[in-house]
Amino acid sequence: MDRSTAGISGQYVRSGNDGSRLDDHAASSRCGQYRQSTVRRRDNFSRNTPGRNEFYHSSDARPSQYLMHRSVNSAQDFNALIKQEIMDDLVSKSERFSHRYDGRNHGQYASSIKRYTLASKRPLNRAEQNQLIRFLENFTIARSWNWRSLTTTLYSFTSAGVFTPHKPMDVRVKLTQAALLSTLLAATIFKCNQKPEASDIDAQGIGNLLWAMAKLVDNGQEPIPGLKEAVAALLPHVNAQKDQFIPQHIANLLWAMAKLVDNGQERTPEFNEAVSALLPQVDVHKNQFNAQGIANLLWALAKLVNNGQEWTPELKEAVAALLPHVNIQKDQFNAQAIANLLWAIAKLVDNGQERTPEFNEAVAALLFRVNAKKADFKPQEITNLMWAMAKLVDNEQERTPEFNETVAALLPRINVQKDQFNAQAIANLLWAMAKLLDNQQEQIPGLKKAMAALLPIVNAQKDQFNAQGIANLLWAMAKLVGNGQEQTPKLKQAVVALLSHVNAQKTHFKPQEIANLLWAMAKLANKGQKQIPGLKETVVALLPHVNAQKADFNPQEIANLLGSIAKLVDNGQELTPEFKEAVAALLPHVNARKANFKPQEIANLLWAMAKLVDNGQELTPELNEAMVALLPHVIAQKEQFNAQGIANLL
Repeated sequence: MDRSTAGISGQYVRSGNDGSRLDDHAASSRCGQYRQSTVRRRDNFSRNTPGRNEFYHSSDARPSQYLMHRSVNSAQDFNALIKQEIMDDLVSKSERFSHRYDGRNHGQYASSIKRYTLASKRPLNRAEQNQLIRFLENFTIARSWNWRSLTTTLYSFTSAGVFTPHKPMDVRVKLTQAALLSTLLAATIFKCNQKPEASDIDAQGIGNLLWAMAKLVDNGQEPIPGLKEAVAALLPHVNAQKDQFIPQHIANLLWAMAKLVDNGQERTPEFNEAVSALLPQVDVHKNQFNAQGIANLLWALAKLVNNGQEWTPELKEAVAALLPHVNIQKDQFNAQAIANLLWAIAKLVDNGQERTPEFNEAVAALLFRVNAKKADFKPQEITNLMWAMAKLVDNEQERTPEFNETVAALLPRINVQKDQFNAQAIANLLWAMAKLLDNQQEQIPGLKKAMAALLPIVNAQKDQFNAQGIANLLWAMAKLVGNGQEQTPKLKQAVVALLSHVNAQKTHFKPQEIANLLWAMAKLANKGQKQIPGLKETVVALLPHVNAQKADFNPQEIANLLGSIAKLVDNGQELTPEFKEAVAALLPHVNARKANFKPQEIANLLWAMAKLVDNGQELTPELNEAMVALLPHVIAQKEQFNAQGIANLL
């Protein structure tokens, strides 16, 4: 459970997620055949947007050219963007120049939609999107389009929210949206597969396209035909043009690749080569990244590592190059960037990052900023921060006065915004509170109030929790109870609400979650809660999955499982055939993993075996072999057992 990913849901090349939000048809797509149409013109959009594209000017006069020079921030301005004369102009240009038409007017029109959303400081709302999509039914893409027009159109539409899925969505709108996106992706694949001498691909377009594709999956778009193929077609060009990327492109590209792999993109050799090509560029340009770029990069590196990226020398150097700049630019980070940075740093250290002086200085610099910006954090950011603080403590972060002040500053914000946390955030928050309280001698000011504010929401949102959320919540509640938290009626109601969903989702629990759940059951029963409705049934539902997944449990989970089973039996749970089968499934793995158990786990295992035998477990050959396998390791690690371990062993 401790390894659950707390969320960063993806908003920062979002110059945001993942840091501060980067801003944030029915044509045939076969073999490069695309419909045609024309659209209007609008110029370069805001230069403060990560991933911005330089839009291209045309010398042709256009009926709606005046829009480029207007402020676009009202309904009237939006209506000016969907006048029929604009579409007539685009269709006319496309038909007039036929295969010689390069698509620049379409790209400039897409840019004008993007500029409208920038001026409005929001993406298109549902009503605007509906109107625009209907307007775009004759907006088509041709093979003759140049790279700039293509990349401008896909990037601008994605960034403006043209493809963002709204619910409910009119079927006609949905079909037009899908057709337009499909033809844009097909055109991208065609362009990427052209021979080098015929290609006009540039670095900026590559960066914008990969960002747009990452944004599409991050926005919850249904599986998009052609998207994975388009990504695969772009990746070799990242390597080919690696020296052409400016710092902003590098940050956006790594963010995009991290976001794509986090949403199921396969880590192909081409993907790995593209990442490897970009990492040295981080070191080369380290002095040129702004605050947003630093936040995006560290978030991306943390997310890549969390999804299996190897700790290569280049990756280590990239992290080491960025950490000092967190301290240097600390005053430039906004609330979202601070939250994303602390999340990234916590995730990196959780995956093996060394706690260097630069690492510690970066953490200290960010903690100070949390207190200063406490009023600006949104629910997701509060969740990410609390998770990061808990994970840092879990990895031996010292609880300095600054650290404690940061936690104390965040807890009241949970109460204030309690109705805005979703199911995943609630699970992460309660997990973080439990982890922060664990082994803490003093009660954390504000923790009881924050927990009391969240518990009723657990009950209200019980149907929204996935398997990992249920496991984390029950682990957290058991840990809180184990650390002296009062068993209030709200807590008991939350536990009962969750237990009913364990059975419903039993096939979705991973080994770590099964271990955490059984540990939680044992801890709750141990505290006089044997009569919790549904607890015994939940245990019975989980036990067969111990047997089914026995080969996947790591040493810590094996120790926790046997300890939990022994504790449950010791507290009155009947030693049923299911219990005996679970024990029998785990014992051979004790022998197989004997060299990997830490002192505390050895003590817990031997205690569990003794307790099981004391409660009727048969002394089978497997149990005797497991015990014999562990005893030499007691001697080998004798100086590392603490007082409790020694007591348990004896």
